[in-house]
Amino acid sequence: MGNGIAHLFAQNGFTVNLVDLHSGQLEKGLATISKNLDRQIQKNLLTTADKINILNRIHLSPQLAEGVRDAGLVIEAATENENIKHQIFRELDQHAQPDVILASNTSSISITRIASSTKRPSRVIGMHFMNPVPLMKLVEVINGYSTEQAVTDTIMGLARQLGKTPCLVQDYPGFIANRILMPMINEAILSLQEGIASVESIDSIMKLGMAHPMGPLQLADFIGLDICLAILKVLQEGFGQPKYAPAVLLVNMVAAGNLGVKSGEGFYTYRNGSKELVVSEKFRKP
Repeated sequence: MGNGIAHLFAQNGFTVNLVDLHSGQLEKGLATISKNLDRQIQKNLLTTADKINILNRIHLSPQLAEGVRDAGLVIEAATENENIKHQIFRELDQHAQPDVILASNTSSISITRIASSTKRPSRVIGMHFMNPVPLMKLVEVINGYSTEQAVTDTIMGLARQLGKTPCLVQDYPGFIANRILMPMINEAILSLQEGIASVESIDSIMKLGMAHPMGPLQLADFIGLDICLAILKVLQEGFGQPKYAPAVLLVNMVAAGNLGVKSGEGFYTYRNGSKELVVSEKFRKP
């Protein structure tokens, strides 16, 4: 998500500091941006000169303090782990300029709780981008309990400037996107777990019958099964209702390291360079 957000801002004329503590991840992120820009060139959406200019606007920084010192806006896009986000926001609050807005790309964690790690809760807000960031139009904007109206207005306007459609929601577990999406994905996994239908049938029914561009099991693979599990746990804890309890099959797949696209194996098998959708051997009918 971080490289996608950097890509989007740089493509829209902003200078971007892409920050990660691991230089290897920074180089990997920049390589991904370069590859995605090549795809845009192939589709005649950009020129080679555009690509050069966009990449020149992106600067890599392995030091958080250095990367955010002169920033006009900071967007955090770390993994969906509340403790990690609290630590990052404490550091951001220390090193970013006092009036700078601190935004989180969290997909489910309370903005109010994240903001509590700072001395500027009125200037903390959620900017939940959808993946792939350069292509997806939605930005879910989440107000924390203390977020100032001026901050909300600024972020809504910025999202429009980036060519996105911002939708404002309040700070409840899962917000709107994942409060609706994750129970659907979990129900699809439960249906597979109970043997009601195959991977192919479940995804085909939702694609052909409900006009979804991607079936829920394929989408779970794309999001990352570990991320789906983390979000469901946030929903279960936040609402205290058993309907949000993650399927045992999902828990076991994450424990086994079958996380979807990122690990090469989930409900489907993913091979480099192949676009063919192949159901994992684990779920093929004998």
